Amino acid sequence: MNADGQLQTSSLNGYACEMICKKRDDYLEWPEYFMAVAFLSAQRSKDPNSQVGACIVNSEKKIVGIGYNGMPNGCSDDLLPWTRTADNKLNTKYPYVCHAELNAIMNKNSADVKGCSIYVALFPCNECAKLIIQAGIQEVIFMSDKYHDTPEMIAARRLFDLAGILYSFLGYLQGYIDNTSIGLAGKMAMHDHEGRSNHCTLPTGALGH
Repeated sequence: MNADGQLQTSSLNGYACEMICKKRDDYLEWPEYFMAVAFLSAQRSKDPNSQVGACIVNSEKKIVGIGYNGMPNGCSDDLLPWTRTADNKLNTKYPYVCHAELNAIMNKNSADVKGCSIYVALFPCNECAKLIIQAGIQEVIFMSDKYHDTPEMIAARRLFDLAGILYSFLGYLQGYIDNTSIGLAGKMAMHDHEGRSNHCTLPTGALGH
């Protein structure tokens, strides 16, 4: 074996073979893997504007819940509106659609999700923040905080801070994920994954999921 951890070229049954003993080093890290699962789940969403997925993971790095934004069970998504704007709010999707976080919690395959982490494309709104807190989830990892300055997101951060919920920003997935599903073109640069101050400040607008 040479200094690079490779076996020297040898001959086996008349053929030269070279065996590499080193493991590959371009594999997905756990946070990237779970976020990629969330984005894959989002592709099940029928929302024409925003497809958002969520993945709940326990302390053993096992997935215990997956969800995406969509209409409630038993309610035809052909009969309910998907538009974001209308003169009457009842003619928009917002009074009806279930967010990815809600569905991931409801789809859990364990007794509870206490102490778990949730990976989600967009920073949770205030309503989802309530659900996350009540479910006992302890950490939120997100890809985009583009609605950072809206009242719903300000309220969500306030609730998370009061409840001691950690939240951090993961902005790069080695090119495996198409960010256009959450309204972002191209890749986002990797930001520090350590603390709460790592919010990305992108243009604000109407809530997207």
